[in-house]
Amino acid sequence: MPGLVRFSVSIDERLLERFDRQVLEKGYPTRSKAIADLIRGNIVTDEWKGGREVAAAVIMVYDHHRRNLSNRLTAIQHDYHNLVISSQHIHLDHDNCLEIVVVRGKPAKVAELANRLKATKGVKYCSLAAASTGGDL
Repeated sequence: MPGLVRFSVSIDERLLERFDRQVLEKGYPTRSKAIADLIRGNIVTDEWKGGREVAAAVIMVYDHHRRNLSNRLTAIQHDYHNLVISSQHIHLDHDNCLEIVVVRGKPAKVAELANRLKATKGVKYCSLAAASTGGDL
């Protein structure tokens, strides 16, 4: 594992004050940890733009009483079987289910899958949580 490197940054005092407030609010132990997370976030964004293999979670909420909806969502996931690693189905209440689909693949195909799930009639909410495979972090 590479060692730690110290470097200095010069920024506007007011900007640093705002950043320090965020560091405290988010519970970071140090500025260094907060800055490293910002850098990693930027790297993940670049991975998604660059077309490299990525990981993600598609998060959906839907009414499981909706006729054939569960079957349609499952069929879409089967259309992308090469991307889907795992899915988890959670019963939120009598009517609503939360489903999390963990995927890995090229960003365009992952987004295509998420968009198809989101566009399915009866899905109340759907979001794509972009992540990284972690290799370059």
